[in-house]
Amino acid sequence: MNRSPVSRRNFLKVAGVAGAGLTVGACRNASALPAEATRAATPPTPTPTPEPTAAPVAIADSHAAPAAAAPVPQGNAWEEMDRMHEEGVKIFLDGIDPTNGFWGTPLEYTEENGVKIFEMTCQEVDWEVQPGTTVAAMTYNGIVPGPEIRVTEGDTVRIIVHNEMSQSTGVHWHGVIVPNNMDGVPFITQPPIRPGETFVYEFTTRNSGSHMYHSHHNALEQVSKGMIGAFIIEPADKSKEPEYDADYVLIMNDVGIGLTLNGKSFPYTQPIIAKLGDTFRIRYMNEGVMIHPMHLHGLEQLVITKDGWPLPQPYYCDTVNVAPGERYDVIVKAHTLGAWAFHCHILSHAESSHGMFGMVTAVVVQE
Repeated sequence: MNRSPVSRRNFLKVAGVAGAGLTVGACRNASALPAEATRAATPPTPTPTPEPTAAPVAIADSHAAPAAAAPVPQGNAWEEMDRMHEEGVKIFLDGIDPTNGFWGTPLEYTEENGVKIFEMTCQEVDWEVQPGTTVAAMTYNGIVPGPEIRVTEGDTVRIIVHNEMSQSTGVHWHGVIVPNNMDGVPFITQPPIRPGETFVYEFTTRNSGSHMYHSHHNALEQVSKGMIGAFIIEPADKSKEPEYDADYVLIMNDVGIGLTLNGKSFPYTQPIIAKLGDTFRIRYMNEGVMIHPMHLHGLEQLVITKDGWPLPQPYYCDTVNVAPGERYDVIVKAHTLGAWAFHCHILSHAESSHGMFGMVTAVVVQE
């Protein structure tokens, strides 16, 4: 995966155009969009929104209505609101580090008689969603999301899963076509993997695409607390694949560990960094219990696959609505310089009078 280095100075140089508001456009057929999209800039207007909570969203409240909007500070108090908004953006800029693992940690494998052998350990750990906010997480190999499995269509894989947690579990290969006894649902296709036990999954990959793996035992707790990961199967024949310069996986979660992108909450997420003219792929995966309409400012998204299957007619839009369990792949052309906001457009997941939080990041296009 290609990563472009960025300094805070370079970020601020291109970020000057990023503060303008953008009109939300409707999705439309790919053939109808001009090569260079332009948008009229208008000053943003502060809007009352719900307060973020420092603690993660409780599982019991996962379907509750959003909290009442916090009042916009009156008089000179608007200065304090602006200060909090600016402080969050500064923390985000100062924390830019393309090497910190936010965009995925590959799961290494060994090979024996043509079989790719992976190993994962289910562990309960303290996970830092943001500095000062640590949650009790349930993980694969101690990280959220779990390490990325990436293979090629037709590969035979053996995945050895050790359970070091205090409760039983099982691993479901979401979207992957597997034999029934490898589907990972305790008491339906296999016995549970009890504490201290090991289970071996083995199958030959048949369908390429962006898939996921996650627990399917006490799933509301285990998945929401971090037992999630990407399972990417590259096509054996790449002749019909689009060309792109970089490939990003973005996994959404919302209860358990809170409103997160790849296990982190803004301002401790990381931006996508691209050079002007580059093309990049985003693989959206929703492992939460809520829908998340992912809105990208300034750069249109070409939706090319759903749930790993190529669309017969790709289409353009600026907001991709990703329901729980869904995956969408999009292609984005970095045609306009700037730092472009990129966030869930359920505003109680992204911004309040205290500033942006939760499911927010950015795309930085630089020369």
